[in-house]
Amino acid sequence: MDEFLDPAFCYRLMSEFPAFDEKRARNEMGEVGRKATVPDIVKIGPAYREFDQLMRSPELLDWMGKVASVPKLVYDPDYVGGGTHENLDGQDLDTHVDFNFHPKRALHRRLNLIVFLNPEWQADWGGCLELHQDPWNPENDMVARVVPIANRAVLFETTETSWHGFTRIELPSGKKEISRRSLAVYFYTRERPARETAASHGTIYVPRALPAHLEAGYQLQASDVQELKDLLTRRDGQIRFLYERELEISEVMTGITKSPSFRLGRLLTWPLRKLRG
Repeated sequence: MDEFLDPAFCYRLMSEFPAFDEKRARNEMGEVGRKATVPDIVKIGPAYREFDQLMRSPELLDWMGKVASVPKLVYDPDYVGGGTHENLDGQDLDTHVDFNFHPKRALHRRLNLIVFLNPEWQADWGGCLELHQDPWNPENDMVARVVPIANRAVLFETTETSWHGFTRIELPSGKKEISRRSLAVYFYTRERPARETAASHGTIYVPRALPAHLEAGYQLQASDVQELKDLLTRRDGQIRFLYERELEISEVMTGITKSPSFRLGRLLTWPLRKLRG
């Protein structure tokens, strides 16, 4: 949707956009990257407080619900995972599906709204939003791309197959000082059809595929070697993150099985389990 906001209001949002802060640029692995986020947008400035009021208004929630056929939308005052997003030159975002439950409010995540705040952007600079059909099958994957130009908004459902990300930002000489900027807002519902509901999970990433030009007989260049190192480093980091998360889950499960209440429950159900055995 182009011209999503009043142009003068969009200009105010761009003017008040917060400066890049490394303290807000840590990823899921705790590493400082080239993406910074500010979820508490009401503290940024007057235009962002007005934007927040718009996002929580019944009129907007009702309109988006009708557009997406998802009624009874719930606004998230915490902007979990959302708020302002700023990505510097060289940054990309692996294709992923988002977490499906609000971490604090037991709500189903249903819609993503992204408003771009870049007064100039070219498709060949990278950073284009990509909506994928099946990133696990790159040879047959279908991709829709959106250039992140100012006042362009994208509204899409959050499902178990709503794969999206963006390509690496490669700004030309003379444009290295700009960044990819956007506002992300996520909306929820208290209920969701059972056929669309999955167990609670975090964001799930699919590392990008090898570049198409890496074929048998091709002579690797220095840039290709660096690309391969970057891909392996990223994949190793994701494996390490999943390993550490599995250890945390195992510790929680061990604590549960060792608790007095769990042991008492097994003792009380032992006769029934013996009969079934």
